Amino acid sequence: MAESGYASPRRVVVTGLGVVSSIGTGAEEFLQGLRSGSSGAKPITVFDVEGFEHANGCEVARFDPERWIRRLAVEQVGRATQYSVAAARMAIDDARLDADELRSGHGVISIGTTDGESRDLDHLVETEITLGPEYMAAEVARRVPAGRLSAAVAQELQLTDVEAVTIPTACAAGNYAIGYGYDAVRSGDAEFALCGGADAMCRKTFSGFYRLGTIAPDRCQPFDVDRKGILTGEGAGVLLLESLDSALERGARIYAEVLGYGLNCDAYHQVAPNQDSVGRAMRLALENAGVKPEQVDLISAHGTGTKANDVTEARAIREVFGPRPPRTISMKSMIGHTMGAASALSAIGCALAITNGFIPPTINHVTTDPECDVDCVPNVAVEADLEIVQNNGLAFGGNNAVVLLGRYHGASA
Repeated sequence: MAESGYASPRRVVVTGLGVVSSIGTGAEEFLQGLRSGSSGAKPITVFDVEGFEHANGCEVARFDPERWIRRLAVEQVGRATQYSVAAARMAIDDARLDADELRSGHGVISIGTTDGESRDLDHLVETEITLGPEYMAAEVARRVPAGRLSAAVAQELQLTDVEAVTIPTACAAGNYAIGYGYDAVRSGDAEFALCGGADAMCRKTFSGFYRLGTIAPDRCQPFDVDRKGILTGEGAGVLLLESLDSALERGARIYAEVLGYGLNCDAYHQVAPNQDSVGRAMRLALENAGVKPEQVDLISAHGTGTKANDVTEARAIREVFGPRPPRTISMKSMIGHTMGAASALSAIGCALAITNGFIPPTINHVTTDPECDVDCVPNVAVEADLEIVQNNGLAFGGNNAVVLLGRYHGASA
């Protein structure tokens, strides 16, 4: 890969995509799932759901960790870590690179998450009954460090000249991680970045959302007047970023260019979104990318399907983009809310949409809520020539992260 030392900021492009999701593993399966409007919703099986009136979710099916994890002991890493490592290896393979090439330059691994390996808590709660709370506390301290989601990628790929960080900014963490990797490559501090997010389904998170009254009975219906909440999901999305010069030098396929991003944290409320703050995050991203609102062709919304989020986000979008905003979709209608992986998987969906000339649908849609008033591309994908796409990630505590991707025009293999 091209060497660092650039005096001016470098252009950063996406050349590899890795996906673990409920509608497909790998970029090609994920693309097919998005285009066909597939749904990953099904009854939850990964933990005990006795006592819950409804318990649908978007689990990953047909995932073989041993296909992707070849050096680490699979049984000694948690499910979220397995997803993270697998998606990173997929992204490298998709970029037509190998680990030896990555070892020739300094890199960044940035993985966002909500729960880390908190799925282990499901087992530990049961263990406490027989072995007592002191055993459980010790086990939690040893087994639930979120940092392993990025460290395990470095270990599996034997990357020693890397900065491995795990970013725990909840449901916006994937976009945070992309922004972190973008800055490192753009500045010349890193030759590549493996960035995205990962989370596994766990009883703790499902129960928390259930107690908040935000788990939908059977399906997620973002922006619909009859929406009833989220479906929890799981998976990982990892993007390989490198400089444009590096990509051109090796004849890489370029999915999209990272144009910029915006972050803020308003700490307005533990769970309620703040419209003004969401709007500011979008303006920060547009300013950072040097993009005007009228240049954006599509918004991939956070779009959880809850009453509060969808209205607040839609109003913030109209505040920034005017009364006729770009088409605004929610991929969570298909893959559920994958927590720390959410905005990373959506960013991958945006890159695929740009490359393949289509807009993924918002499925399960019947009637748009007048308070939302967006064209959410209901139920069926549409063909579209996309130049610039905005990807929103919003999180509890007012953590907001917005990433802008653009079509790359130029010579590429």
